[in-house]
Amino acid sequence: MFSYHLNKKAFAIATAATLLLVALVFIGSRKLQNFDAALIAYLFGTVFATFGIVYRYAVWLQRPPTWLYFKRTWQILFSGRFLPYLWLFLRKSVRNIGFQYFIRSRGARRWWGHFLMATGCMLAFAVTIPLTLGWIHFTMDPATGLDPAGVKLYEAHVFGFRVFTFKLGSIIASLVFNILSWSSWLVIIGVALFMFRRFTNGGLIATQSFGGDWLPLVLLVAISVTGLGLAYDYSFLGGTAYEFMAVTHAVTVIIFLVWIPFGKFFHIIQRPAQIGVYLYHAEGRRKGMAVCRHTGKEFTSKQHVDDLKALTKELGIDFTINENTSHLDYSPEGKRSALAQAHLKARESSGRYFG
Repeated sequence: MFSYHLNKKAFAIATAATLLLVALVFIGSRKLQNFDAALIAYLFGTVFATFGIVYRYAVWLQRPPTWLYFKRTWQILFSGRFLPYLWLFLRKSVRNIGFQYFIRSRGARRWWGHFLMATGCMLAFAVTIPLTLGWIHFTMDPATGLDPAGVKLYEAHVFGFRVFTFKLGSIIASLVFNILSWSSWLVIIGVALFMFRRFTNGGLIATQSFGGDWLPLVLLVAISVTGLGLAYDYSFLGGTAYEFMAVTHAVTVIIFLVWIPFGKFFHIIQRPAQIGVYLYHAEGRRKGMAVCRHTGKEFTSKQHVDDLKALTKELGIDFTINENTSHLDYSPEGKRSALAQAHLKARESSGRYFG
């Protein structure tokens, strides 16, 4: 029978984060004055996703290896070498999160698919989340709105404060009002590249599953297509199919939000943590490398070996050989070589090399 153990610490953290989000919605929308009631379903989906994401992330952080990297990342970043490590952190973030370069070595088409899909999603999140939470909204300048022949000006507000004004029909207006449509096209093209790969790659066909591989792609396409349907219905059909497209789009988006903590999309939340690994490796190289006791070659940092020794003991695994030596002092190559030599020595002692 299926059983699930509630992680009380993670539950408390997730509850606090959710309540904080609700409070920020109330404050950021000026006591709901700037909140769009048409987005209430999206708000509930976002609140649920926040609880689920924070809960799972808190559980993930409680794993000793994950917590070690997480703790070390912030210790290293705010050490005496703050500026060099901040630059490394920002550079790796732009390279691997912004441009998805970590996937580039696996093929140009795969990188293009990843880059287009990730860019479209990040742009869409950057716009829709603040809109849904009531943190940003747009209004027409009352002075220009009263003059039918005048140029209409729109005002962009963030947390209730007017940030800038732009003309209706200007380049800025086109960017602001169409960014979600362009994001949708980026996602659709990226997903199409991945679908083509999954239709034609024999290895993927043999190992892929619907829930793990196809459902995320189908959801992203459904969100993008229904989002485009809303925009194009308004522009070309005079809103004749608006109700159907609005409901369909809302359903697909809410399914996506609810599924983030439980499915493959959770790796989107985990991916930024990889940047901390670069800081860890850089600090390890600065402090000095560990030399394998068998091969005499450097294989990882001393910091990494020391952390592994403490971590494995915490998990109840002791690799200590004697007072001054541990199996962790040997590189993978050194362990294989030492094991082979031990086998050879045992066979020499027995007088039989085969059988």
